[in-house]
Amino acid sequence: MGFLAVLTLAACNGPSDRPTTDQASTKAAASQTAETDLKVPKSGQTLKVVKARGVLLCGINTGLAGFALKDNRGVWRGFDVDYCRALSAAVLGDANRVQFVPLDTASRLTALQSGKVDVLARNTTWTLQRDVAMDLDFAGVSYFDGQGLLAPRALKLQSAADLNGARICVQGNTTTQKALDEYFKGRGLSYTAVLVPSEAGGRLAYQAEKCDVFSADISALAAARSLVNSPDSHVILPVGAVMQPLGPVVRGQDQQWAHITRWTLNALIMAEELGLTSKGVEQARKTSAVPETRRLLGVEPGFGQMLGLDDGWAYRAIGQVGNYGEIFERNIGAQSPLKLERGLNALWSAPHPGLLYSPPLI
Repeated sequence: MGFLAVLTLAACNGPSDRPTTDQASTKAAASQTAETDLKVPKSGQTLKVVKARGVLLCGINTGLAGFALKDNRGVWRGFDVDYCRALSAAVLGDANRVQFVPLDTASRLTALQSGKVDVLARNTTWTLQRDVAMDLDFAGVSYFDGQGLLAPRALKLQSAADLNGARICVQGNTTTQKALDEYFKGRGLSYTAVLVPSEAGGRLAYQAEKCDVFSADISALAAARSLVNSPDSHVILPVGAVMQPLGPVVRGQDQQWAHITRWTLNALIMAEELGLTSKGVEQARKTSAVPETRRLLGVEPGFGQMLGLDDGWAYRAIGQVGNYGEIFERNIGAQSPLKLERGLNALWSAPHPGLLYSPPLI
């Protein structure tokens, strides 16, 4: 039976306006780039440019609870924010030497390509087209996500397959919309897309009942649910086995910068594997006899030089920001309003193993 045939909710407003087109966003980004006289660093020169500038330009979400959101004092906080702070500590010696550049979905990749930011740490899915056709380099997967649906608990939905004929809020021209199309078409089902400009726009449209459910990354839906009225009245359902591997992105043609962003992420993960925390890293640097710990913290010299950095790069990132587990827990885990479980983002060696591990530092 179709979803609309059994839905008893009151009639809602029509679909929201289609968001700004990619072409318009590209022109706007190009105009802003010209106005601020930004220049894309030449191939292999990003590290040199960042050091000369003395500030890391980090592209983040315009506002996503748990990942990138300003607190009551106007300070950016979140999982993605902390990655950029760790990168700043590694490269510039200070986690606070970051300028955060809020970017919407339509302009995020254009901003990276145009040189407006040095790294994009903004819930961006790693895909073949972005990796190859757009000549971008993903530093790795910082968060293994899945696609989901935020729905009223009162509907008692069992899965996305119960939504034949439903109105679904989704951001246009995204991997989320494409995966939703493929899921429904592959099962002979239909739905009406209510296009929204952002995660925040999707939450507001869902709350205003302009759509029946809201589809996005499960992490984004958890953030949205934490902000809606009566969070316990809403549930999150997965969309089949649709995975969204998210991670930091940099421009192609600069292997040194790609290596630095990748190994900063690896260092945060490795630190958790080795039991190194922000509070204990100083003592570990002085007393640890574990070879990999000594290499990671710069006691054994030479490994920072491979990246074009000094040997204290990872020590600073861990000491000033924390290991992966610390970053996860305070922003989106048990210590946060989102209270997301580690799930796939647990270490491979955890009691309930996940997919997270770092290549060896040798």
